[in-house]
Amino acid sequence: MRKQVNIHKAAVFSIVINAVQIAAVLAIAALVLFTDIEQGSAIFVEFALCVAAVLAAWGAMVDISQALGAQRVNEQTQMLEEAYGQLENLNVTLRAQRHDFLNHMQVVGSLLEMQEYDEATRYIGRVYGDVLSVSSVLRTASPAVNALLQAKMAESERRGVLMRVQTESKWEGLPVQGWEMCRVLGNLIDNALDALKQTEAPCLTLTLSETRERFCFVLENNGPPVPEALRERIFSPGFTTKGAGRGMGLFIVHEILSENGGDIRLESEQGRTAFLGWVPRVQSGEA
Repeated sequence: MRKQVNIHKAAVFSIVINAVQIAAVLAIAALVLFTDIEQGSAIFVEFALCVAAVLAAWGAMVDISQALGAQRVNEQTQMLEEAYGQLENLNVTLRAQRHDFLNHMQVVGSLLEMQEYDEATRYIGRVYGDVLSVSSVLRTASPAVNALLQAKMAESERRGVLMRVQTESKWEGLPVQGWEMCRVLGNLIDNALDALKQTEAPCLTLTLSETRERFCFVLENNGPPVPEALRERIFSPGFTTKGAGRGMGLFIVHEILSENGGDIRLESEQGRTAFLGWVPRVQSGEA
C-alpha cells in the first residue's frame, strides 16, 4: 500500500480522543450546574457551551476522518483479495501447462513415429494456441496485472469475445500499485464485455505501452458507440445505464488514475469505442 495504516494505533487514537471529548464536556456541564457564579454567569455559560460545541465538533471530525480511513483500507483489502485470487488462478494454469507439457511431447512423438504428420501439425497448433494465450499476458512486470489479464482472457473466451493483449512495454516502475491497476483494467474490461453482448463478431483489444513521460493503455472494442449526450457524465459517480446499484466502475477508474497524477478519456464512434488512460512515470507529489 502507498500509505501503511496501523489499525490498532488508529483505534486507540480514536478511543482517546472520544474519552477526552466526553470528559471535557462532562466537566463543563458539572461546572455550569454546580458552580454558583453570581456575576457574569450568562457570559460564563455561553463560553462553556461554546467550548463544549467546539469539542463535540472536533470529536465528530476525528471520527469521520477515522471512518474514511477505515473505508479506504477496506477497499484496498478487497483489491488485494481479488488480485490474490487471480494470482492463484494463474498459478494453477501455469502448473497445469507444465504438467501437461511432457504428455504433449509424447503424443507428438507418437504421431510422428506413425507418420501422421498432418495430425501432429494440428495437435501442435492446438497446444501452441493454449500456451500462447497464457504467454501473451506474462509480459508485464506486475504479477497482479498478468493474473488479471489471464483471468479476463478466459472470461472473454467463455463469453464468445475475442480478446487480444498487445504488450509493447513491461511497465517497469509503474507508480500505481498492481492491485489498483487491476481495479482500473478490470472495470474497463468488464464494461467492454457488457457492451459487446449484442455485437456480431465481438472483439476487444488491450494495448499496454509507455513513453518517456507516461505509462499508457488503450482498451478498444467494436461495440456500439457511447451516445454523445452521455459522454460528459460517464465518469461521474453513480452514473449508469445498467440499472440500480451500478455505475461506480468508471468513477473508480477515474479516481485511481487521478490520485496517481494520471487521467483517462473516451473516444467513441461507429464500430470503435476506446478508453485511453495514462499515469506519469513520476507521481505528481514526487516531481
